[in-house]
Amino acid sequence: MKILLIHGPNLNMLGKREATIYGHKTLSEIDSLIEKRAQELGVEVLTFQSNSEGALIDFIQTESLKAEGIIINPGALTHYGLSLRDALADSALPVIEVHLSNIYAREEWRQKSVIAPIARGQVSGLGWRGYIAALEILVAEKAQ
Repeated sequence: MKILLIHGPNLNMLGKREATIYGHKTLSEIDSLIEKRAQELGVEVLTFQSNSEGALIDFIQTESLKAEGIIINPGALTHYGLSLRDALADSALPVIEVHLSNIYAREEWRQKSVIAPIARGQVSGLGWRGYIAALEILVAEKAQ
């Protein structure tokens, strides 16, 4: 089983930006933890990060043909990334949306996700562990 792990804009700055909101781990550290858990589960994870919505869409369109699920933290594109939403929906893969912070406990504009309606589910507010939960859910659902 191959899962796409997609990180949107500004997530490359984890560990440097607003640690009280996003935690102290860098994106590289988070990816390593996810990769370790993926190996334990016997699945492959292909990771990608971009600050460009177009690059994220290109990655989804190219790689979704060889994958069985998508975990995505769309960053700020959560709230207005309609072309990203369409690419995720067009992939016809199960999508789990992940947010490090609880978007529902933040500013009003952050509480609306254009991705949520096409996602299998959403994990919000559990920090880096939300990615692990999303991975375990996709693997468990595939095993059923």
